[in-house]
Parts: sequence; structure tokens; C-alpha cells
Amino acid sequence: MNLKTFFTEYGEHVAGYEVTVINEREAKAAAGMLFMLGMMVIFIGIGYNHVIVARVYLAFLFIDFTARIISPKYSPSLLLGKFVVRNQKPDYVGGMQKRFAWSLGWLISLPMLYWFVLHWDITFYKVLICVLCLTLMFLEGAFSICVGCIIYKFITREDPKYCPGGVCEIRQKDPIQKFNPIQGAIAIITFTALIVGVYLFLAKTESKTFFGEFLHEAVLTKTQLKTEKDLKFQAEEAAFDSDDDDDF
Repeated sequence: MNLKTFFTEYGEHVAGYEVTVINEREAKAAAGMLFMLGMMVIFIGIGYNHVIVARVYLAFLFIDFTARIISPKYSPSLLLGKFVVRNQKPDYVGGMQKRFAWSLGWLISLPMLYWFVLHWDITFYKVLICVLCLTLMFLEGAFSICVGCIIYKFITREDPKYCPGGVCEIRQKDPIQKFNPIQGAIAIITFTALIVGVYLFLAKTESKTFFGEFLHEAVLTKTQLKTEKDLKFQAEEAAFDSDDDDDF
């Protein structure tokens, strides 16, 4: 790698490909592992109130994205992904759009490094940045959806070469990829049920942790929160009066 090619090439030269490429299978494996670790950090950090695990994870995330921007050869997570999928046939995608996508990941990890590693200061909106980062990892690892690659295409006004899943190539969907009316209805009902279920759980279930209370208040409006607090106050007042009556 040299400065002359740093901004024009990213990845490896592979015979039969017009541009430098990376192995998408390695990228997906790395994204899946980072997402899994992120979820573990949430459960351990919140469930056991161990802030250190979140700080270590977010510091690692920043270092990993920094290494990715320089070269995929030096990213710890990509190297782990490379080991996991070493026996699978490579799926090559254009390198430059992946570097752009990972540069966005680096930009997201930068404020998280300051907020949660150097100065622990948790708020709802700052947590949303973490959720955004995990969502992007999940989309890449589970569905090969590279949001950064889509943004890259929009900015450059050019169709990138060799996009994940072949989405850059114009083609007709195969019959197995199409939805009939029943399949479409089932998919819509399932998705709606998931969204409604999560909302009802957060809105109606009594929280037993700080983070749970944090999420509970986040999904309610100010009017709903005031009504809930008034009802809680009335219940406590009624219980207090009941205790006084029992004393007599």
C-alpha cells in the first residue's frame, strides 16, 4: 500500500475483476460477530451493571474501524471473519464502496468513544447512536445490506462495481424471489406484530432495571408519562390511607 493508490484502490487485485475487491463473506462474518458481541455487552453491562464491558467493546470497535479504513488486512474482526469462512468460496465485492461504508462506521464510533469510553455520560439519544451502529451491523451480517454502499452510490452518482448481493446489476427477479398475495400479507402482519409487540412490552410492562425504565419512558409521550405518574401517585396514596385505617 502507498499514498498513490490509497485513495483509488482498496482490497485485493483478483483476476477477472476490474477493480480491487474484498471478500464479502469475511465482511458478513465480522459484522455478525461484532453484532453478537454488542448484544452481549448490552445484556452483561445492563443486567450486571458492569460499565467496563461497554467501554472495552466500544474502544475495540473504534480501533477495528480505524484499521479497516487503512486496510482490511489489519482489521481484527475481519481477520477473525476470514478464519471462520476460510473454507467457503469467496464472494468478491468492490472495495472502495466498502471502505466508504466502514468510514461511516468509524465516524459513528468516534463520538461513542468520547461519550462512553473517555467520559461515561449515557443519555437516550446517545444510546440511539449505539443502536444505529448495531442495526447497520445486523443488516450487513444478516442480509448483506450495505447501507454505506447505497450512500456511496448516491454521492458518486455512479453504479459501483460488484455490490453485495449483486444489487448493482440490473436484472429481473427470479420467481422464488417474488411474493404472492398470501406471502405478502403474512410478511406484513408478522412485521407489524413485531413492532406492536415491542412497543406494548416497553410501554405496558413494569421495568425492574434502570435501562428498562429508560426505554419505557422513551416510548411514551409526555401526556402518557404524566398520566402514568398520576395513577401511580394515586395508588400509593390509596395504599397509604389503607394502612392508616388498618392501624385504627
